Amino acid sequence: MSAGQIAALIAAGAFVLLVLFLAIALIKLGRTLDEATIAIRKAHENTDPLLHGANDTITHVNTQLERVDGITANAQAVSGNVSALSSVFTATLGGPLVKTAALSYGLSKAVRARRKGKAEDGKHTLRRGRKSKR
Repeated sequence: MSAGQIAALIAAGAFVLLVLFLAIALIKLGRTLDEATIAIRKAHENTDPLLHGANDTITHVNTQLERVDGITANAQAVSGNVSALSSVFTATLGGPLVKTAALSYGLSKAVRARRKGKAEDGKHTLRRGRKSKR
């Protein structure tokens, strides 16, 4: 065998080893892809019930939001009615009520001033009487 033939045999052997290593790598890659496919399939199967549950939850939340919208509308109507009622009360009874309160305050102040005036007149007479006794 010549040196060229030996070199060709070594090259052929190296090529066979390279093909074997590539075949092993491809087999492992194939297994990895199979496992990834199985994982994706399981994830798809597990997300289907989860999505149905989320859909049911969103439907329930929408129902509750519709109820809250109704309650809010009713509360707004009630506050409008209360505002109108207070305006009517202020317009009809507010003025006379304020005048009545002012009148009663003025009368009570006048009565107190009169009583105080009478009490002071009585004190002056007592003082004069005491002074005269001395």
